[in-house]
Amino acid sequence: MTWQWFNLAFKLQGSVAPIVLPRTLVFVGFALCVSLVDCYMPEISLNALGDLTNNVVFNLVLGLLLVFRTNTAYDRYWEGRKAWGTLVVNIRNLSRLMQIAIKCPEGEPKQQKEQSIKLLTAFAIATKLHLRNEEINQDLDAILTEAETQKLKESKHVPLELTLWLGNYLQQQVQSDRIDTNYFVAMNNNLNALVEGLTSCERILKTPLPIAYSIYLKRLILIYCIGLPFHLVIDIHWLTAIAVGLVSFILMGVEQIGNEIENPFGHDFNDLPIDAICEGITANVEQAIALQDII
Repeated sequence: MTWQWFNLAFKLQGSVAPIVLPRTLVFVGFALCVSLVDCYMPEISLNALGDLTNNVVFNLVLGLLLVFRTNTAYDRYWEGRKAWGTLVVNIRNLSRLMQIAIKCPEGEPKQQKEQSIKLLTAFAIATKLHLRNEEINQDLDAILTEAETQKLKESKHVPLELTLWLGNYLQQQVQSDRIDTNYFVAMNNNLNALVEGLTSCERILKTPLPIAYSIYLKRLILIYCIGLPFHLVIDIHWLTAIAVGLVSFILMGVEQIGNEIENPFGHDFNDLPIDAICEGITANVEQAIALQDII
C-alpha cells in the first residue's frame, strides 16, 4: 500500500504537472532574479513589494476563488456522469422492454425489431460523437445500414434523429397492435429520458464558466506569485526560488485541475470514460437482443 501511494503521487499520466511545470519555471526564474538583486544590491528595500502576499483580504479572495473554481468544475464533471448514468439506465430498460414486449407475428423475421434495438447503441455512440463535435465514424457504420448512415450524415442533430426513428418505430408497432398500451407508455417514457439525458450533457457542454472568473483568478495568482519572492527573499535569500516554485506549483495546479475536468466529455485522461460506457451499453443491448433465442 505504501508503494502504491508513492507510485500514485509521482504518476505523470493524468497529472497536471506537465502542464503546470513550464509556468512554474517562469516564476522560479523571476524569483532567482529577485534573489540576485537582493544579493548584489542590498540597499534596495524589496520587502515592501511583497507585503501584498501577507494581506488577509487578498489571500481570502484568492482562496475562495480557487475553491469556487474547483467545486464548479467538479459539479460539471459529476453532472455529466449522472447524465450518462441516466442514458445507461434508460437504454437498458428500453432494450429490455422492446425485446420482450414487441410481438412479432408468426413466421415474420425479427430483423426489424433487432435493428431497431440496435439504434439504442447507435444513440449512445452518436451522443458521444456529438458531445465531442466529431463526425460519424466506423462505429456507427457497423451498426446502421448504408442508407441510414447517409441520412444521419445529412442530419443537423444525429442523436435526436435517432430518437425520432425509435419513436416512429414504436408508434408503428402500437398502431399495428403489437405493443400493449402500458408497455408503450413505459417505452415512451424511457425515450423521453434519453432526450433529457442528452439535453443535460449539452447544457454542461454549452455553459462554460464565465470567462471573467477565469481571467480574474489567473490575475490574482500572477500577482501573488510575482509578489511572493519580494516577501521571502529578506529571510531565506537563495532559497526563495525553491519556495516560490512550490507555492506557484500548488496554486496553478489547483487551477489547472478545474480546467481539466470542466468539460468532462473529451478524450483527456481526466475526462469521463465515455468510450468504456459506450462499450458497456453495446454489450447490454447485445445481451437483450440475444434473448430472442430463448423467447
